[in-house]
Amino acid sequence: MDIRDNRGAPASGARTPFQEMALFPFAAPWAEFMSKAFQPLAMPLSPPSLGGAGAALPATSAMAFSGPLGEYLTDCTQRTILFWDVLRRRSQEYYAHKEKSLPSVLMFDADVILDGRTFARPVNYILVKIRPPEGVVLNPKKRPFVVVDPRAGHGPGIGGFKADSELGVAMRAGHTCYFVGFYPEPVAGQTIEDIMHAEALFLERIHELHPDAEGKPCVIGNCQAGWAVMMLAAVRPELFGPIIVPGSPLSYWAGVKGKNPMRYTGGLMGGSWLTAMGSDLAGGKFHGSSLVSNFENLNPSNTFWSKNYNVWSNVDTEAARFLEFERWWGAHVNLNAEEIQWIVDQLFIGNRLATGELTTSDGVRVDLSNIRSPIVCFCSEGDNITPPQQALGWIVDLYEHDDDIKAHNQTIVYSVHKSTGHLGIFVSGGVAKKEHQEFASNIDLIDVLPPGLYELVLEPKSAAAAGGDFVYGDWISRFERRTLADVRAIVQPNAEDEHRFATVRGVSEVNLGLYRTMLQPFVKSWANDQTVDWLNKMQLAEFPYLLFSDKNPLMQEVARLAEQVRSERTPTSADNPFVQFQEAFSRQMVAALDGWRDFRDQSLEQLFLAVYGNPVLQAMVGLRATDDEPRRRPGLEPEEINFIKDRLADLKARIAVGGLREAVMRSLIYIGLAGPGMDERVFNVLNDIRGAHGDMTLAQFKTLLREQFFALILDQSTALATIPAMLPKDAEARKAAFEQIRTVVTASGIPEGTRAERLAEVGAMFAPAA
Repeated sequence: MDIRDNRGAPASGARTPFQEMALFPFAAPWAEFMSKAFQPLAMPLSPPSLGGAGAALPATSAMAFSGPLGEYLTDCTQRTILFWDVLRRRSQEYYAHKEKSLPSVLMFDADVILDGRTFARPVNYILVKIRPPEGVVLNPKKRPFVVVDPRAGHGPGIGGFKADSELGVAMRAGHTCYFVGFYPEPVAGQTIEDIMHAEALFLERIHELHPDAEGKPCVIGNCQAGWAVMMLAAVRPELFGPIIVPGSPLSYWAGVKGKNPMRYTGGLMGGSWLTAMGSDLAGGKFHGSSLVSNFENLNPSNTFWSKNYNVWSNVDTEAARFLEFERWWGAHVNLNAEEIQWIVDQLFIGNRLATGELTTSDGVRVDLSNIRSPIVCFCSEGDNITPPQQALGWIVDLYEHDDDIKAHNQTIVYSVHKSTGHLGIFVSGGVAKKEHQEFASNIDLIDVLPPGLYELVLEPKSAAAAGGDFVYGDWISRFERRTLADVRAIVQPNAEDEHRFATVRGVSEVNLGLYRTMLQPFVKSWANDQTVDWLNKMQLAEFPYLLFSDKNPLMQEVARLAEQVRSERTPTSADNPFVQFQEAFSRQMVAALDGWRDFRDQSLEQLFLAVYGNPVLQAMVGLRATDDEPRRRPGLEPEEINFIKDRLADLKARIAVGGLREAVMRSLIYIGLAGPGMDERVFNVLNDIRGAHGDMTLAQFKTLLREQFFALILDQSTALATIPAMLPKDAEARKAAFEQIRTVVTASGIPEGTRAERLAEVGAMFAPAA
């Protein structure tokens, strides 16, 4: 199609659209096929169509064209109307969701057990018991699961968002499930410590409801709920069974240069004074949409293009999925000024959790080494909000040597997914049916693992796998021993970065003090109900809902047109050249926004490194006064050293104590130490033997296993030499005991190498005495 002058002839010196396109490298490949696409146009532009004297302009609808262009324009117009209607429906659901007293995206029915608003120290948290879906049978003897959702800007329910979720897989494994959620508005004056107190009351109540359960509750703290669960477990360790913290940031300065820009935000904003001002402008609250905006800024191509484009281009199939997710993503909740200020000052900027620098109001130090339950850290390399460095960095912040973990009787398991994003850790059906299902089905094994550091390794279950009857899921779980060196290889700690972030902490304290002294009184006097309401409505995360809601009279016409379009829908074919061009344009948009993001992140990172790496600025906040590390290391404190020494002496004194049961367990551990780690098949066989005897609880089994593990770790030669003295003289009893050992050891396959040698060595010990 030529560009024509008003006589219909080609304009002098004018280029065709395709010649113009050839000037742009990204568009040149499309010029030829677009020329072909335009050839079938049935209605060339004639002089009357351009509106001669007294002539009426024809309708400019897509139906004025035929061929691929006409089909595409019709489809494009219909998709646009339907997309606007999807946004209208999203706004409807958003405001309807906000009207609920307890908005949640849980797909399961639930019964309220405790409401934190009624406590002596009231909070907006609530404990509910999940009703199992039809056909799911719960076992009252199994430990309950408790899922605590994050209050990080969004509403509750992500842990039970769909059937294949943390709650779903735990119930299918037979566990009674509870959920800790929250109301959108905080109780006036509630603090982080008040929330800890409420969650302790929740767990106490769950203990009361399950007196016969074999094992304490497994508590899952998603994302920001993870650090809250860990803090409570550090001061009330007796309340917890295994703790799972998926996607939970626990070491806030950690990260890799060029990959984790979010950790620089506090420094680039000059510290937490802007957090205080934002809360003051909002009348003493911090709007959750501000936290959501921080997440969205990490990926502008998705926020500003891909998410909406995917719905627009596939509006016939993607609308339901989009609306389902947006019910959670857009359900913003608020925090008190006191809460968000504590979180930013003590955690995000202060990074005081892992190094034991936090204390409660009654003087109790929050020391993560006090946690006595196994801790499972689940993270992903594809997570740019809580990267593996922030999920695992607390381990090397807290412990200097591998033996320190064992001396504290602590078990730490980590699992690093290769690709899923932050939200995928909680909502991905694939992750739920793999990692979360394995956590649930192997929770007793995790609970009894000997102290130390492990990585969960998953292998697909095959028909040829040995001991397949003792694998209760689709994957074979093995907990392989790791060292602090393995974690350091992931975390990549950097002393220079430690000084930079410590400088941010010092600058933040100065700026916050200046703000509170010089500006805060004026800001608070300016903020009133009217300004607070206006500012809330004008937030970038809030305005789109208002714009596309029924409060906009144009949306009524959109709803009417959408109904008409649905009855006359005529989608174009996927091989339409204009659809192909549309997809190419979308890819160019994503590439451009990704390029801008990379440039932005790189520039801000260089600015951060330059400013906070300045030795003069570091000296101004007191870092150059000594050669000490910026943060204390509780594992090297005299009190910790004395604790370790006392613990080791007590364990050595008990090496020779025991009978047949202790001898069998010690022998199994001795053989197992020669292998790659604890296999679920080995544990399940051993657990069946325990159940057949029926005279040992899981807690007693755990104590027995750990004591015999320490006996071998501390003095292996003495521990082995004392086994024969523990055995009965009865030959049949010795033979039966060794057959049990053989059954357990061969559950994962015929032992080879050192394991086979150790099995033979143990067989000689159990041989009848001459």
